[in-house]
Amino acid sequence: MKASKKSARRAERYCLPLAESETFDFSKARKVALPKLKPPTVSISIRLPRHLIEVVKAAANKRDVPYQSLMKMWLYEKAQPKVKP
Repeated sequence: MKASKKSARRAERYCLPLAESETFDFSKARKVALPKLKPPTVSISIRLPRHLIEVVKAAANKRDVPYQSLMKMWLYEKAQPKVKP
């Protein structure tokens, strides 16, 4: 409890003067696009056979990518609508 009060006092001491100061002129601020930000993710839980996880991990290891990233790529590819030639 003591540490949290100390942290709160420290935050007040450093943050409030910045918030109340007139150092920043926000009238000239402009919006910026940040296109390379990752989209928000949602945590899910899925039960898969141990053997399947081992196969996915081996495939990810061959490609030098994390296995969860590989699973996301595969899911994304399969979820895309098929384009007819």
